[in-house]
Amino acid sequence: MLNNLQTLAAVLSPIAVFAAATPALALDIKRPEVSSFIETMTREHGFEKAQLEKLLQSAETRQPILDAISRPAERVVPWHEYRDRFLTEKRINQGADFWLAHGEKLKQIPDPQLANVVVGILGVETSFGRITGRYKVLDALVTLGFDYPPRGQFFLSELQEFMLLSREEKVDPATVLGSYAGAMGAAQFISSSYRKWAVDGDGDGHRDLWNSWDDVVGSVSNYLYENGWANGQQILAAATLNNPDMSRFDVKLALNETVQSLRDKGVKFETELPPDAPAMLIVGQGKDGPVYRVGFNNFYVITRYNRSPMYAMAVHDLGEAIQNFMRDTER
Repeated sequence: MLNNLQTLAAVLSPIAVFAAATPALALDIKRPEVSSFIETMTREHGFEKAQLEKLLQSAETRQPILDAISRPAERVVPWHEYRDRFLTEKRINQGADFWLAHGEKLKQIPDPQLANVVVGILGVETSFGRITGRYKVLDALVTLGFDYPPRGQFFLSELQEFMLLSREEKVDPATVLGSYAGAMGAAQFISSSYRKWAVDGDGDGHRDLWNSWDDVVGSVSNYLYENGWANGQQILAAATLNNPDMSRFDVKLALNETVQSLRDKGVKFETELPPDAPAMLIVGQGKDGPVYRVGFNNFYVITRYNRSPMYAMAVHDLGEAIQNFMRDTER
């Protein structure tokens, strides 16, 4: 999950040369760019220099992290295969169990549709907290910040945010685990998103996305609200086309159509949204040919969590499947 961030470009000199990384190579704090980062955190944010040096000396540049982020993209998985990865009997049962355990908190979300989406996100992201990452977040951000030039400034910014987060929430920065890109907890928030959108859902004075499900549920729903979720509005609609000619459409991740403009182009779908409501045509590859859907504002909001229409559809469909399963079994 990514969002627009201020980088450290304003306070750090441009990094022209990045040291070559080898597996589990201890970070050299004498490198100019590392020294500059330490000075910035000391001067701008009041960190104690010796403690920060000791922490960064314990970090390791890890080749598997660079391999993971640099790996050529695998073949584009068709929608029906992608969907099948997440809408499994096992994951649907896990979701039902999650609802039973945390239903009171989920029912506090004003929009039941949003509660379903929150559950869908947690299922897709981490199988409800079962798969949250195996890398030290410090190692991930140090590796990518100092030794991955294509996005080094972004990850240096995230390293700064992680340092601030660890101080604010009393998190041990030397031990926290996450993804190879530094995403953390059951919700897989990156550090900047954690600081900006996480909430204290259980009222204990801390925002804990590892151990407090009240905080996790509250934080994911807050993230979606802050990114434009509208209560009670439709998310998706199944669609058909009266003409398979796709030259009429600019299919991309944007609300670049309206309900009326899509209907004018021969897209048939059911919605009670007004004609001028923003919309987008979604095309997925089914087992027997193209599958068409129309996404509305709330669908687009889900893609702010992960910039992928297939991700947003899987989240929606998993949340719906869990609800249907619970109704059918009266759980």
